[in-house]
Amino acid sequence: MNSPAEPLACLPAAAAPQPRAVTRRVEVAWAGRRVHIGGSAPVLVQSMTNTDTADAIATAIQVKELAQAGSEMVRITVNSPDAAREVAAIREQLDKIGVDVPLIGDFHYNGHKLLTQFPDCARALSKYRINPGNVGTGARRDDNFAQMIEVACREKKPVRIGVNWGSLDQALLARMMDENARRTEPWDASAVLREALVRSAIESAQRAEELGLGPDRIILSAKVSGVQDLIAVYRELARRSDYPLHLGLTEAGMGSKGIVASTAALSVLLQEGIGDTIRISLTPAPGEARTREVQVAQEVLQALGLRAFTPQVIACPGCGRTTSTFFQELAAKIQGYLRAQMPAWRSSYPGVETMNVAVMGCVVNGPGESKHANIGISLPGTGELPVAPVFVDGVRTVTLKGERIAEEFQAIVESYVRRHYAPTTNRAHHASVAQV
Repeated sequence: MNSPAEPLACLPAAAAPQPRAVTRRVEVAWAGRRVHIGGSAPVLVQSMTNTDTADAIATAIQVKELAQAGSEMVRITVNSPDAAREVAAIREQLDKIGVDVPLIGDFHYNGHKLLTQFPDCARALSKYRINPGNVGTGARRDDNFAQMIEVACREKKPVRIGVNWGSLDQALLARMMDENARRTEPWDASAVLREALVRSAIESAQRAEELGLGPDRIILSAKVSGVQDLIAVYRELARRSDYPLHLGLTEAGMGSKGIVASTAALSVLLQEGIGDTIRISLTPAPGEARTREVQVAQEVLQALGLRAFTPQVIACPGCGRTTSTFFQELAAKIQGYLRAQMPAWRSSYPGVETMNVAVMGCVVNGPGESKHANIGISLPGTGELPVAPVFVDGVRTVTLKGERIAEEFQAIVESYVRRHYAPTTNRAHHASVAQV
């Protein structure tokens, strides 16, 4: 059982995300900007503001920041007449400064009134998010839901039907609990809750279609705060429908807890080919930029090989061989530099987002890891010679030393980007060794 395999008897299995689940394609648009959800479109990054939407200037500023960070759609709360009244002004401000990111209106409780009473709001939004669990009860629920769908049909806007286990349709849940009680072998309560989420989403989508909303204008989501519950619910949604799915772990939490929980849940689903848009619902620390959630979402997709957003910095964790903090400081500096350059580089140097840069702290793995990267530097560990060999496309090109290693290495990175990613560069030359 533990004997080595015969040479070439079997190849190591490759790991990659499974083919994406086949879903309908939904277009979300504003002016000349078109983004597509589902079908063969890439998984998109979404975010949400936390400003008071009634403050049009503050909201427009935060939308701009999120869009510049890479959010491909931005959701804003529309919870009051004052907020609804300002949506068109927010859109106008964004248009004036050249920010064409589509805006999504998040409606709860009174969306039917706001969408009908403020037609400019309905038109300025590119998509509506409706939670069927809090649009009312009984006949009023059906009428309120219908009013919102009718506005979406009239304005030709797509809708995300987003259910949440914190605001699930209580009538549906009670009915399902009664059904469960009559089973010979009743399900446990968590299973009933998961089924209620799935059924609420799909039945609401079917009702929207009956009211005239095209199936190519519907996205579904069913958010919970438990990792395993989220995975189970979305597997069922993917199995039982062909609507595009928006993924997100609701109330994920703060800091590392929120990042780890969201990454754990979304990575499993994305690896299985499930999911068409994602949002990382982080609770920001006081003073922390809202854009952090965009960065984490991008890093999840890039780590899985689904998208590329910014060059990646590979760095060792450090050990007793790296008692100096210099390699950590250099890694942080290079990573910050690369991310800061991307808004300009994205258009000037297509493909640069796939570049890998290694910043290693000692001789153990430094040279080897640096050779695997596009550009790598192997800094001296404790007791090693104070020199830092640099590798470009796997070949050692120069050795840096002295007090300006950081500045010289950054200059090498800049030169590599200009030489290898400029549109006029001969692509055949990229495979050759760069002479830096």
